[in-house]
Amino acid sequence: MTESQEQSGEQSQPRSREADRAAAAARIQHQNTWVDLQIRQAQERGEFENLPGAGKPIEGLGGDHDPDWWLKKLVERERIAVLPPSIALRKEDAELDDRLDTINVERDVRREVEEFNERVIRARYSLSAGPPLITMPRDVDETVAAWRERRAARRVPRSEPAVPPRKRHWWNRR
Repeated sequence: MTESQEQSGEQSQPRSREADRAAAAARIQHQNTWVDLQIRQAQERGEFENLPGAGKPIEGLGGDHDPDWWLKKLVERERIAVLPPSIALRKEDAELDDRLDTINVERDVRREVEEFNERVIRARYSLSAGPPLITMPRDVDETVAAWRERRAARRVPRSEPAVPPRKRHWWNRR
């Protein structure tokens, strides 16, 4: 390749970059113009009138700005409880029997108890802040047996038929 060809190749490459930059700038300017047009039309239609919080200051932008104000608002709005792992597992252990009672298949009950035990063991071997972990893994067979007993106690034999007999019309009698 000759020296003049190399120079021409180098010159054509910056021109295409400049053209790309100019085209991108034109697209951005066109987009900004389109957005401004949409906002102006919405204002003319009155879509920004009577919005909640109109005329009120934006919360969280006072003199002492907290950078995590949005996170605190999310936790408050969604009622998210952030508990240390030891307390979360203790709470899950207390609610486990009620959750197991909603399951109808023994295999799924065993799986739930085994997954709970895995979480407890994993928490026992990890260092975490907060109170110490006092929750112990559950015996799978004992928990399943207790689930069976609770399930049997809920099943009360019916003295009446489950479905009342249908009333027959005189023209359907035989």
